[in-house]
Amino acid sequence: MERDRSSVLFLVLVASAAPFVWLTGRFLPEIVASHFATSGLANGFMPRASYVRLMLVFAVVLPLALVFLPRVTFSNPKARINLPNRDYWLAADRRAGTIEFLRQHSARLGSMLVIFLCYVHLLVTRANRVVPPNLSSPWLIGGLVVFLVSVIVWAKVFFGRFRNVPL
Repeated sequence: MERDRSSVLFLVLVASAAPFVWLTGRFLPEIVASHFATSGLANGFMPRASYVRLMLVFAVVLPLALVFLPRVTFSNPKARINLPNRDYWLAADRRAGTIEFLRQHSARLGSMLVIFLCYVHLLVTRANRVVPPNLSSPWLIGGLVVFLVSVIVWAKVFFGRFRNVPL
């Protein structure tokens, strides 16, 4: 089966995220500032190994689960998939196209999540370079806004696809 571009991009991002987190994590101090107040000053710390493992779970395992668990569900023809106008979109002649859209769209969401979490990790690594550790709140808020806007656009495309039934 030929893989769609969204899935390939997702797999490349996940495959890149793991070494990115692992390698950049090696340059963190033994005790990592891992939680920050709204002012940007660190107020929570953890051992480097624990931080790196946690970030690997967040940046690699969580997106993989987000993308591949629904794919397992979609592959079951008896799976109950909740969509607007589901009877129309999951009719026998449209089911394959609908499932393919769902697969591609979940890969897009997974890609956005990987990028955002790697971005947060990058900010944390930079915050740990200064004494006392200080996270750039404007950069974090900017990244969060970009991520949230992306998710809103993703949701609009998703619901726009299934909301209306063509005549």
